[in-house]
Amino acid sequence: MKYRDLQIQTQREAPNNARTEGFSFLVRAGYLTRENLPTKLGEYAIHHLRNLSNDPSFPPALAPGASVFHLSLPTIGNDRETFFPVASGSIEIIHCPSCKYTERIELARFTKLPLPAEDEMPIEKVLTPDCNTIEALANFLDILKEKTAKALMYTRVSDNKFVFVVVRGDMQLSEAKLKQYIGDIRPATIDEIERSGAAAGYASPIRLKDALIVVDDLIPQSQNLVAGANETGYHLKNTNYGRDYSAEIVADLIQAKAGDNCFNCGNPLSVLSAIILASDKEYNFENLLLALAETHHDAKGLTLPHPAAAFDVYLMHIPGKEMDTRAKAEEMYDSLQSAGISVLFDDRDERAGVKFNDADLIGCPLRITVGEKGLKDGMVELKLRIAKGNQLVLVDEIIEKIKSVLT
Repeated sequence: MKYRDLQIQTQREAPNNARTEGFSFLVRAGYLTRENLPTKLGEYAIHHLRNLSNDPSFPPALAPGASVFHLSLPTIGNDRETFFPVASGSIEIIHCPSCKYTERIELARFTKLPLPAEDEMPIEKVLTPDCNTIEALANFLDILKEKTAKALMYTRVSDNKFVFVVVRGDMQLSEAKLKQYIGDIRPATIDEIERSGAAAGYASPIRLKDALIVVDDLIPQSQNLVAGANETGYHLKNTNYGRDYSAEIVADLIQAKAGDNCFNCGNPLSVLSAIILASDKEYNFENLLLALAETHHDAKGLTLPHPAAAFDVYLMHIPGKEMDTRAKAEEMYDSLQSAGISVLFDDRDERAGVKFNDADLIGCPLRITVGEKGLKDGMVELKLRIAKGNQLVLVDEIIEKIKSVLT
């Protein structure tokens, strides 16, 4: 492929919206626009990755820690999904640095720590004016949020069933976990809440009418919680699951957070931002290109390795005074392509420095420079992108040399 055919536009400065170095270099090298849309070069690179996935040697799935394309991308994941941690990622995941447990944050499991067991105490109705939040309630009664029962109310979409959810006051409900048990939901309306016998801001599952009650599995282990009295301005002290109410469903409903204990090994969990690389056997090639850029770059640009790089060779010529170096480069371009070597031929009549800079930005594994000085001795310059120095290679031996380097 020729440089001009791809209409490559490189940039000397990083885009002002770049949140990561990898994205910055993909924009500067002309793979992406500032709006994160693939250019012709980007589309070519993504198409190349997609074609690689059709090769029998391509891994059937990106298993956690797998060496994708033998490139050792720092992937993490589980049996269903593979992620690449990156600050700009739109997905939050829970990850255990110790045992490598990884899951989307809304589905992650963790070890819950119940409060010390207590004897059940008699229920007591108390006045709690302007305490329609857990924070306000805990402050007013001078208790820990852990000693409260948080009420969340929904309506099931499939049958309009009113759903009343109870979790401990210091914890956050995962709607994704809830949906696994009851299906799609929407927030309940004020009318639906009132018809059940509850009061918004002061609700509890006690003596509700026609409600599906769902509680987190920590609630049966939590004694003497403060819950709503289903009357505006009042709460009930010392509510207890089993004695005062029961539920149709008791399950893990809580969203994990950083510092929670891993369900598998007990060590603290971390929260990471990530992008999805694969789900089952479906790959996201756009994200895979970003992951490669985030992993493989230096101060000058991308350092994409074989075979993930869209082109193995960046071929360029330096205009000569006595020889037509471009014509010689054209001949080499044809020879390399005939040998099955993928080539990006910089066919522009630009200064050598501009071409060298663009070659570093675009990041092909090898660069071949066709110059008058070398050609006089039947040689061209070969440089590995990740190496400091270069070497002169006989024109007749360049194909064999490239193949040996790429193997």
